[in-house]
Amino acid sequence: MLTPDFSKSGQAFAYYTYEEGGDSFNRIIILQKVDDKWQEIETLIDGIPSGEYHHGGRIKIGPDDKLYATTGDARKPEIAQDINSLGGKVLRMNLDGTIPKDNPFGNSYVYSYGHRNPQGLAWDESGQLYESEHGDSAHDELNKIDPGKNYGWPEIEGDEQKPDMVNPLIHSNEKTWAPSGMAYFDGKLYFAALRGESLKSYDVQSGKLTNIITGFGRIRDVFVDEESLYFISNNTDGRGNPDEKDDKLYRVPLSRLKGNMP
Repeated sequence: MLTPDFSKSGQAFAYYTYEEGGDSFNRIIILQKVDDKWQEIETLIDGIPSGEYHHGGRIKIGPDDKLYATTGDARKPEIAQDINSLGGKVLRMNLDGTIPKDNPFGNSYVYSYGHRNPQGLAWDESGQLYESEHGDSAHDELNKIDPGKNYGWPEIEGDEQKPDMVNPLIHSNEKTWAPSGMAYFDGKLYFAALRGESLKSYDVQSGKLTNIITGFGRIRDVFVDEESLYFISNNTDGRGNPDEKDDKLYRVPLSRLKGNMP
């Protein structure tokens, strides 16, 4: 993800996995573009739990000019409930990697916890944060994220309830969406579905969920501006059925989405 001053600095944020001493970890870094090549110049956060699956990995700058990152439970569900672990969390930091003074837990990057494999972040016009998250085979979630809150994994999922744990706005019940990237525009959350092979919209006020784009296979990410919606297919990731022209970036005028078809 490009830094706000990319045109001057040539820098970008990145999240990636590495191995060391037979173990794997995730880190968030700053890259510098020099002569059309990217060089790693600074580590912001290191030692994020990693494993074969459940990395999280979404990074975005919020309307408060802070960097947010989603991290997965690395197939160790218990760490999602441990606020001393960076796994299974939404993290928040200053753009230089320091901890904001107004984070909910003292001297901690943790912004919210109890997440399994969160992969999408989006904010509405008021600055409210939303998140999309993979459930355990089913019960994929859309969550309204508030600082310091516990979103339940692995203690609860779906409509299950426990004191001081937050239920999702909506979940997939026994189906699987495998939600990935997410965007907000004009009262709706647009989120990409990998296993669900669609782009979906969720009306925050009415709670209505709609499949607005299908027929393109696995969809990884989505972006919306004032005129168009953009999405990218992800059929060549080893889990899809790619044709010879996959993968692609698509653009759809917002006016055409009124009929829910590109």
